[in-house]
Amino acid sequence: MAKPLKGDMGIVPALDIDSHDHLERVVRETSKREGVAGYKLGLTSVMQFGLKESVRRLRDLTDLPILYDHQKAGPDMPDMAVKYTAMCKDADVDGLILFPVAGPTAVDGFVGEAVRAGIIPVVGGEIPVPDYGVSGGGYMLDDALDRILVRAVDNKADHFVLPAHDRVKIERWSRWIAANVTSPLVLITGFGALGGTIETAFTSAAACKRRFAIVGRLITGAKSPGDAAAKLYEDMQAVKASA
Repeated sequence: MAKPLKGDMGIVPALDIDSHDHLERVVRETSKREGVAGYKLGLTSVMQFGLKESVRRLRDLTDLPILYDHQKAGPDMPDMAVKYTAMCKDADVDGLILFPVAGPTAVDGFVGEAVRAGIIPVVGGEIPVPDYGVSGGGYMLDDALDRILVRAVDNKADHFVLPAHDRVKIERWSRWIAANVTSPLVLITGFGALGGTIETAFTSAAACKRRFAIVGRLITGAKSPGDAAAKLYEDMQAVKASA
């Protein structure tokens, strides 16, 4: 059975690390720190060891929930959802970060299959880069995530991932999610070099009580990953106290 993230706020370190020794050090130094709620496993480890072995290695280090980010799963033919979800289920991941931008049937396939498999779908559709949407010179419709959220909720999703760099968008999405989902959870990503701050993002997402931060280099690149995670959690608590 999938382990959920516990609490109302917390840190999910993003283990996009190409050295297992480095990954092991980050997990050992963070897993017992207050506020660290789980981990995001990415392709850098999986391409070296395979998904099942990567999860096994991580399970040896921590009993916290593991979200798998296939960078990003979902923009694929809908019939791949069954195969993909079955492999992730067999590997014992707790949640899947899904960006089903291929269309409504991709949302139905990838989100629906995750729900049926007892895996938590964490649904997004926008990354924190300025030229992602059409208005910034990119290729995706500016309201793509708005459309994805509606369809994902129809498929029983209640976990979502939002980019941290645009406070107006975070506030709009968070208000919509809070109004349409019972007890939703949002994960916010894109801090530090990608333009987001804990204070701005968590204040903007205040409509959703359960807010978590996916944080990569600010933790994995720190001299003391545990202290870095603790400082970020303190920043969250300051936002909560000022609300």
